[in-house]
Amino acid sequence: MKHAWLVFHGGDVETERLQCEQEGKEIGPLLPDFERLSAADLANPAEQTAFGELMDRAAQLPVRAGYPYVEPSDLEGIRAERPAGEHGGGASRLGDAELEDRVAGAWLGRCAGCLLGKPVEGWRRPAMWGLLKDSGRWPLSDYFRYGEVAPEVRERHGMRDHGVWADQVDGMPEDDDTNYTTVGLALMKQYGPGFTPENVADFWLGNLPILHTCTAERVAYRNLVNEIPPPASASVRNPYREWIGAQIRADFFGYAAPGAPEKAAALAWRDACISHVKNGVYGEMWAAAMVAAAFTASSPRACVEAGLAQIPAHSRLAEALRQVMGWRDAGIGYDEAVERLHAAWDETRGHDWCHTISNAMVVAIALLWGEGDFGRTICRAVQPCFDTDCNGATTGSVMGALLGAKALPEQWTGVLRDTLHTGVAGYHTVRIGEMARETLGVIERVAAAG
Repeated sequence: MKHAWLVFHGGDVETERLQCEQEGKEIGPLLPDFERLSAADLANPAEQTAFGELMDRAAQLPVRAGYPYVEPSDLEGIRAERPAGEHGGGASRLGDAELEDRVAGAWLGRCAGCLLGKPVEGWRRPAMWGLLKDSGRWPLSDYFRYGEVAPEVRERHGMRDHGVWADQVDGMPEDDDTNYTTVGLALMKQYGPGFTPENVADFWLGNLPILHTCTAERVAYRNLVNEIPPPASASVRNPYREWIGAQIRADFFGYAAPGAPEKAAALAWRDACISHVKNGVYGEMWAAAMVAAAFTASSPRACVEAGLAQIPAHSRLAEALRQVMGWRDAGIGYDEAVERLHAAWDETRGHDWCHTISNAMVVAIALLWGEGDFGRTICRAVQPCFDTDCNGATTGSVMGALLGAKALPEQWTGVLRDTLHTGVAGYHTVRIGEMARETLGVIERVAAAG
């Protein structure tokens, strides 16, 4: 049997080369092998084997002298490299009713942001921006709806009838972003706040079909099946080890520790380390801490800063996020910030399009330029392109927790019909409100555990 999702392809060779370069590895001796395999037919099993062996050799390469970043992957090492100062070890100071409203807001916000970006996931700027402009909807300010676009405009920009446009759904359709939020809930219900990376691995194997996973998660899943345990499951033959996959799994760990970003980041690390390393791990810790902070924070910027407090100060992710904050402080406009992002990261290259750092920058731009408005923020997360559903979902979680469900406009929540579809066993069609109520039970357990 040959299944395209279970093997590596030619583009993965370039991804591994770029990944090694960005990690500061001395790849010179291996460049001829990278060049040969980039042109090879990886449908040939012998070339699959050769690429696996190349990744094994690349994993042993030393870091070049003068590399300016310090990027551990273990929790103790990460905490030692955080910026000095307060790390947000507190807990929720919210009353029961307000906490319930904010948890519901986080779930609704995540679903709404994900649904906004889902129909155009994978679209690059010429297509998405062209569609918006040709249909008189620039800049983005509402869901994408298939029936509202003239047939000739749909054809011009490759708008296909795939059934997930906002006028075609009966709630939030299945998506990996919301699958993993559901996994976080089910995982913590089953194992409690003391769950381990091994528990995460066991839960995936028992409840999440492999073909519902992508990139780094798919490689980690294959490693787990081959009895390679965490954290090695994250690094063995995994060219996607710093891609966005862990960052999109973060949100529930923020829901579980409202007002306690340090605790949320620690929970997120246990999840991230089975599939990612370095900045891939930091992305999940940053996002979880942001969401946790949003329950008690004063502004979106405070959330971004709370997330930064949980990751190594001398990491590539921290550097990029500080750069975005500097743009905002300097008075750079939203459109210019997006242009600068695209100048740094090439959306036409898979590695750049799906990397943790490029997408974290999109999230930060949306939060910092969203002016505290829910709809404006999720639209400003989706409009730059890159991983549209992921970035819409993350910003939706933050803003939903910050504002609460009662403050979210019907424009964004009504189409959800309080319904979420997932690929997670036991949660195939659920009520969003019920997911929020179950989350409150997890919060109580986490608080009781201290």
